[in-house]
Amino acid sequence: MVPKPYVALGAALLVSLAGTIFLSFQKQQAPARPNIIIIMADDMGYSDIGSYGGEIRTPNLDALAQNGLRFRQFYNAARCCPTRAALLTGKYPHQAGMGHMVVTGNATPAPGPYQGYLNESTTIAEALREKGYSTYMAGKWHVGEKPEHWPRKRGFDRYFGLISGANSYFEILPQEKNIRQIVLDDSPWTPPATGFYMTDAITDYARTFLKNHFTQQKEKPFFLYVAYTAPHWPLHALPEDIARYEGRYDKGWDVLNQERFARMKRLGIIDKSYQLSERDAAIPAWEQVANKKEWSRKMAVYAAMVDRMDQGIGQLVGQLRASGQLDNTLIFFLSDNGGCHENIDGKKFNDPKVPIGERGSYVAYDKSWAFASNTPFRKYKSWAHEGGIATPLIVHWPAVVKQKGQITSQVGHVVDLMATCLDVAKVQKPDQDLPGQSLLPVLKNKNLTKERTLYWEHEGNRAVRKGNWKLVSGKPENKWELFNLAQDPSETRNLAATNPGKVAELRQQYEQWAAQVGVK
Repeated sequence: MVPKPYVALGAALLVSLAGTIFLSFQKQQAPARPNIIIIMADDMGYSDIGSYGGEIRTPNLDALAQNGLRFRQFYNAARCCPTRAALLTGKYPHQAGMGHMVVTGNATPAPGPYQGYLNESTTIAEALREKGYSTYMAGKWHVGEKPEHWPRKRGFDRYFGLISGANSYFEILPQEKNIRQIVLDDSPWTPPATGFYMTDAITDYARTFLKNHFTQQKEKPFFLYVAYTAPHWPLHALPEDIARYEGRYDKGWDVLNQERFARMKRLGIIDKSYQLSERDAAIPAWEQVANKKEWSRKMAVYAAMVDRMDQGIGQLVGQLRASGQLDNTLIFFLSDNGGCHENIDGKKFNDPKVPIGERGSYVAYDKSWAFASNTPFRKYKSWAHEGGIATPLIVHWPAVVKQKGQITSQVGHVVDLMATCLDVAKVQKPDQDLPGQSLLPVLKNKNLTKERTLYWEHEGNRAVRKGNWKLVSGKPENKWELFNLAQDPSETRNLAATNPGKVAELRQQYEQWAAQVGVK
């Protein structure tokens, strides 16, 4: 018989051993580095989607918002090319070679802030791939037209999408074959003659990349960048989606602006400090518009484009869920700039006999509807006022984001996305001078510790935000305006005349930054 003391000792050793094994097992089963998906809409306004006050049907994005986190104050870089460069490199656009727009044709500009393609700055795909991530992209590139600047040369394992900025959603137009290219990996790709719709193609290839990843490289985490061209002009949508919105916008932009403002308040996206911006003097009152049916149709098609994008996002989320990867996938959704005021030359490609939205039409929704898209803010795409740079940001990551459905007032910028992704992936910054901050503390329901100072410049539109103070100047006026965004987030009360010291302080900071990054 074994003496009782040894029995007790043996039992204690067994318990200790079992505990060690359990802890070891726990360590082995600890969550792997997360998968990361960044989804970006093109030319979509702040209030378009349902979870930010819009009437457009976006149940899949709304579900991500209700089970994730929404940012009230998140910024892009005012226009497509600059924002994409900032997202990919974690730097301000000028630092990445994209201070203006992409260079097309055979132009060979001198290297520098305005060279028109990504410079040698490390991209998020390059940094993650070097540390074991598989990297994929589907959608609009627009930061380098020549093959040596295409996505697979900048860190992506697979790519499908539009190299250029805009194109028909149904075809490559004969007039644009030499300047608009759809590419699969490193080769030009020709859409089928029928049955092609660009938004669906982007979704389908993103899903194909994920499907292949889950069957061939499931032991590795992945980074997927989905850059939809929707709802950028031309206004093109599928008939079944347009039908859902026929007549919805017959009330016009003034009523829509008011309806969205009220809904945003109910949702908590905005509070009583927000004022509704006045309609731009160049936009007529809806009652004065003669061709109301045509204008209503434009917004209906625009809404259908956003709706279709949301359907595709739902398919991506469904694929993650079916593969057991949703909980450990960090998803971001944002827009590259505010609603687009641009009035394109429809006569060039547009057939006036074709209904707006169908193949053969080629129009935009113009400044009037962009005013409603950007509710409650002033200005549009390209400006550094809030209407140009404010974007929704939805963050969904069930393994970490526990404050489901909450809205944060902490301030973020597109340059923060790379810093955040590298942080959660446990990858060291390739450049310690990157201006972005990791948003991981915000995702964990903590505060960022450092007061933000953020900068913008595009085509002479300029701004600096330090804390709650924002100094902004827009063309053609070129006059500095000062706003306290804590009290006046919609920029309705210019305080420059009564705060000359603050204007001087922020202007000096802006000019130092502008000289540092090479603003012309």
